[in-house]
Amino acid sequence: MGGHSSLRHRPGFDHTKIYLVETSPQKNIRIQQWVVVLAIVLFAIKLTTYFLTTSVAVLTDALESIVNIIAGAMGLYSLHLSAKPRDDDHPYGHGKVEFITSAIEGTLILIAGVIIIVESTDNFFYPTTIHKLDYGIILIAFTGIINFAVGTICIREGKKTNSIVMVSSGKHLQSDTYSTLGIVVGLILIIITDILWLDSVVAIVFALVILYTGYKIIRRSLAGIMDEADIELLRPLVNLLNKNRRANWIDVHNVRIIKFGPILHLDAHLTVPWYLTVREAHDEIEALRILVSQEFGESLELFIHSDPCEEFSCPICDKPACNVRKLPFKTKKEWTVENISTNEKHQLHS
Repeated sequence: MGGHSSLRHRPGFDHTKIYLVETSPQKNIRIQQWVVVLAIVLFAIKLTTYFLTTSVAVLTDALESIVNIIAGAMGLYSLHLSAKPRDDDHPYGHGKVEFITSAIEGTLILIAGVIIIVESTDNFFYPTTIHKLDYGIILIAFTGIINFAVGTICIREGKKTNSIVMVSSGKHLQSDTYSTLGIVVGLILIIITDILWLDSVVAIVFALVILYTGYKIIRRSLAGIMDEADIELLRPLVNLLNKNRRANWIDVHNVRIIKFGPILHLDAHLTVPWYLTVREAHDEIEALRILVSQEFGESLELFIHSDPCEEFSCPICDKPACNVRKLPFKTKKEWTVENISTNEKHQLHS
């Protein structure tokens, strides 16, 4: 649909509005294709560097590049699948596959970290002679710079389109850069000190960084599969609503955000004055829809249900010139992540 919205009404919901703007996933797919090609090229460079230097740290870095190739290919497949249109069997689309492939990618990162630690430990006790360290440093540093640059691009584009695969792929590439940096430092120290076991120590240290990155990716993927509340998204939403609150927005509650690949699905209940006409309530929902969509970008599906205010709403409602007010206004209730998530209208509790 590009930048146009489609409006639908769900039967059985009063004043419910659905707003959907499709993203263009082809850009993500194109970037991921280059990630796979890059992973193959860099693997060849690292393998060549290993044969030049016989450094076990360089070998373990090359082994991680194999994981990069597999993970990149899986990410590319998931982006193709999640970009497929909705159908009768998948009314919310195919975006959940991104969480699955991202979890597998995180697992592969963990495996790579363990392999690096095992190989480095063995080399610590039985160090091998290292050759041509100057060439090795140049080649490995080059692969690290390229990985970090491409990883940054992936993370930036992934955040723009809410693609966990792109973000995971970018973090994976950046974690590869950190391990590469450790290897470069290790090789430089070996040149300076002529202590061979430093090669293994530095590799193990940065393998721990890789393990932590893999854990974070798996943790986020499982949270998405289980539809865990995304506090990182709810906090900016709450701040946005508090700063742009309208007089007729008495409260917002039962707010839920779920990710389906690149699509954000947002449910919310908006309490408005009970005497508003259907058209007036619709206008308040439309104002909320526009506000949220401007903040969260194009990939947004929004369901808003309007609720009428009750007598207990009066003490927290500062709407001026309300002719049907039953109780005096006492205090404005600040919206928080906690109170907008509850399934009840806001009120003052004694």
